[in-house]
Amino acid sequence: MLTSIRGLAAASVFALSVFAAPAFAQDEAEAEEELTLSGNVALVSDYRFRGVSFSGGDIALQGGIDLAHSSGFYVGTWASTIDADAGFGEMELDVYGGWAGDVAEGVSVDVGLLYYMYPTEDTGADTDYFEALASIGTTIGPVGATVGIGYSWDQASLGDEDNLYLYTDFELGVPNTPVTLTAHLGYTDGVFATTADGTSIDWGVGASYAVTDSLSLGVNYVDTQGPSIENFTDPGLFFTLSYSM
Repeated sequence: MLTSIRGLAAASVFALSVFAAPAFAQDEAEAEEELTLSGNVALVSDYRFRGVSFSGGDIALQGGIDLAHSSGFYVGTWASTIDADAGFGEMELDVYGGWAGDVAEGVSVDVGLLYYMYPTEDTGADTDYFEALASIGTTIGPVGATVGIGYSWDQASLGDEDNLYLYTDFELGVPNTPVTLTAHLGYTDGVFATTADGTSIDWGVGASYAVTDSLSLGVNYVDTQGPSIENFTDPGLFFTLSYSM
């Protein structure tokens, strides 16, 4: 370094770098602690969203990336292959941001905004839309419980209609095993309902097996209220192979 910089200026820069290096290293370490980057990838036998198939009964590849700050704020993106015959192209891409954190001992809150996009849609139709999300969760012993709400206001892509989604999720980690049991119940009121009266219920139960800290296998039974349409709303068992990092 000294050979490339001449005179006293070189000596001054060298001395500054020696004394400042620990401070820079500390600042970099603190920045790394404040920001956490995580990712996930999954292969599912059918992409079911609130009881409805988005992949036409076919296998779907999914994955996402999240960047979270120690303050609780986060941003992320998630994508999945979908059924091209549904008129939304071959991919769903979600972009979201929000805040998540503990508000009391054993009580956590998550609030955010999600934007659903279909970038490969080529019909010219307006398909993208927003949804505001909020949930509150708690843990009692080995049982975790979450209740949440999702609301999409009137938007052109929704036919100038809105949609309300209420749900509750339960999770039980079986003691001394790598098995986790789950249960889900959801209620839709609005444009995404699967019945003629504009409301519908979806539900499911499942189990996952942690092969390693990052790799897991899952199976879920999913059903939804309304007519049972093959590869769309028909009930069934669906499998997941997921990896998180």
